[in-house]
Amino acid sequence: MTPGRKSRTVRKAVPARSRKPKRDAEATRERIFAAATREFASHGFGGARVDRISKRAKTFDRMLYYHFGNKEQLFRVVLEGAYEDLWAAEERLDLARADPVAGLRELIAFTWQYYVDHPEFIRLLNSENLQQGRNVRRSTRVGKLSSPFIRIISDLLARGAKEGVFRSGVDPLKLYITIAALGYFYVSNRYTLTHFLGADLMGEKARKAWLAHITDVVLASIAAA
Repeated sequence: MTPGRKSRTVRKAVPARSRKPKRDAEATRERIFAAATREFASHGFGGARVDRISKRAKTFDRMLYYHFGNKEQLFRVVLEGAYEDLWAAEERLDLARADPVAGLRELIAFTWQYYVDHPEFIRLLNSENLQQGRNVRRSTRVGKLSSPFIRIISDLLARGAKEGVFRSGVDPLKLYITIAALGYFYVSNRYTLTHFLGADLMGEKARKAWLAHITDVVLASIAAA
């Protein structure tokens, strides 16, 4: 070795033919996952069919069973992915130094827009609730994760109470449910509500008006006296 020169670890090159099967397997798994997400979101767990998932993923049923075990396990993985996507989006919110009122407004707007932009998330949760949450209970991944939402709300409430803009003693869990419910119900029932009320609930004007209503309701419920 030349004096003064650091030695470098030389890694043996992996032949291209040995890397390709791994890449192909990962690509197949990703296609199955994407196809399953669309199938379960469109037809629910009960109505989803393995053959349609395989066809959409451009693979075979046996590959689905090889990668995911069975239909129920595949649904569980899809559901876990939906939760993880939401929580990853929540983690990207930077509200630690935000004004408490402005921060809560942003959190409400984020939640509402996420439901609007991800109707598949709403439909997957609807399907899981029809199964009484059995896949969530059996999921080890969901159990190890926790939504950043509660932590963010707790911080905003604490700082808002200290500044005198929010009343003290507000339960962050109840506030979370309130925010989620006001957005979730509207989006999940938009078809029946549109027919029943005779109004275009998903038009841009209607969506903006509902966000303003949600925000007013939530802020009024926690405002300091």
